[in-house]
Amino acid sequence: MEACQKQITVYPNHTESAPVIYLPVVMGDGSEVYECCQELDCPPLTLVAIGGLDWNRELSPWACDGTVRDAEPFGGQAAGFLDELLNQIIPQVESSLPQPPTWRGIAGYSLAGLFSLWALWQTDAFDRAASASGSLWFPGFIDYAHEHTMPSTPDAAYLSLGKKETKTPNRMMRHVLEDTRAMEKLLGERGIPTTLELNPGNHFAQTDLRMARGIRWILTY
Repeated sequence: MEACQKQITVYPNHTESAPVIYLPVVMGDGSEVYECCQELDCPPLTLVAIGGLDWNRELSPWACDGTVRDAEPFGGQAAGFLDELLNQIIPQVESSLPQPPTWRGIAGYSLAGLFSLWALWQTDAFDRAASASGSLWFPGFIDYAHEHTMPSTPDAAYLSLGKKETKTPNRMMRHVLEDTRAMEKLLGERGIPTTLELNPGNHFAQTDLRMARGIRWILTY
């Protein structure tokens, strides 16, 4: 199965050299997140939204069953998307910027939040990461993170979760707060400045604002 055609939308900072944040998006072009960043008075940044993803396939680090019976399984091909990001998307984007970025970050919501953290164990290309309502319940991920080292130590990491996200009958997702706290602890033990923000609502509440808050935190840390 060939990869989906990616849709890249760049919100550049034209005034000065600034960080660049890569944001896989499940739908849309990232404009809502970028607008929220502006409303939050984020420092200058270049935001790169990446759409056209096969969400369950390209953002999951390894294959596993879907979250409920008969649901689409997770394809476990995040390595392929990461390779495309590192070797095609990033060079293409950054060669078109007026100035090189001061540093590079990765951010994501839900399964993309899982991907943004998993990427820190695969490459030293990203200096900071923001995982908003990340799917850290993903089977085996916390154990994987404990058992493997990162190629380098990121400057900072942001985690968030909705306070009602554990109130679910889904057996895979109900321990997401426990897993997110475990990740917070692990990152701290690795010497990475980390914060965990708990937000009102469930997984689907104010998703763009939550993502923007994470981006703002890694920009201002």
